[in-house]
Amino acid sequence: MRRLADLRITELPAPTGPPRTGVAALSTPCRIGAVLALVVVAVGVCVHLGMTFLHVAPPNTVSKQHRETIDDWIYPEFEQNWKLFAPNPLQQNTAVQVRAEVRTADGTSRTTGWYDLSAQDGRAIDGNPLPSHTQQNELRRAWDFFVATHDDRNRPVGLRGALSEAYLRRIMAMRLHRADAAGEDGFVDRVQVRSRTTDVPPPDWSGENASTTPVYRTLPWWSLPEDETRGGIG
Repeated sequence: MRRLADLRITELPAPTGPPRTGVAALSTPCRIGAVLALVVVAVGVCVHLGMTFLHVAPPNTVSKQHRETIDDWIYPEFEQNWKLFAPNPLQQNTAVQVRAEVRTADGTSRTTGWYDLSAQDGRAIDGNPLPSHTQQNELRRAWDFFVATHDDRNRPVGLRGALSEAYLRRIMAMRLHRADAAGEDGFVDRVQVRSRTTDVPPPDWSGENASTTPVYRTLPWWSLPEDETRGGIG
């Protein structure tokens, strides 16, 4: 007991406040980095909202003066349209298909069958409660972008025609690479895209008649740049 009495009790310093959490717990350099990252994100969001507003708003002085810059920002990923609603809802089903000309190491070539990419996306979405944006919109928007910038003979109209071709072609190259269309000893040299359009059948009570014959729109063969022959996108 004497030994215990001889021990000196050291008092702990009183707490100065609650422990720091979140950003406050970071070091000064980390806090500065976090603030800068938030500023960059906020500026990016503001720019995107502004570009989108100018794109969908009626033509005005600002949108006319900076039309090229706005279009470069919006197309093709952020294009806005009202096809789901009035005045003309979609009344056709359009499937995008692709086939490839494959070259092998010995110099021979072969042509694959048609890959129905829209059907593949449909199967990936069916029963999926959280389908990806790519599965839902990438292929459809790329095809809509191409159609909007080309005439009925598949000739580009306007400055964005070449951009829409490159965008669609690269998607085809990636999809064919995922499907292993070239096999182990080959590479995709050229691709050909077509669409298959069928009318949505009217309800039985309407009494309307709709053609069940599909309509095809077949594009010319496109040669792939070297960085795309094996699925890359340079």
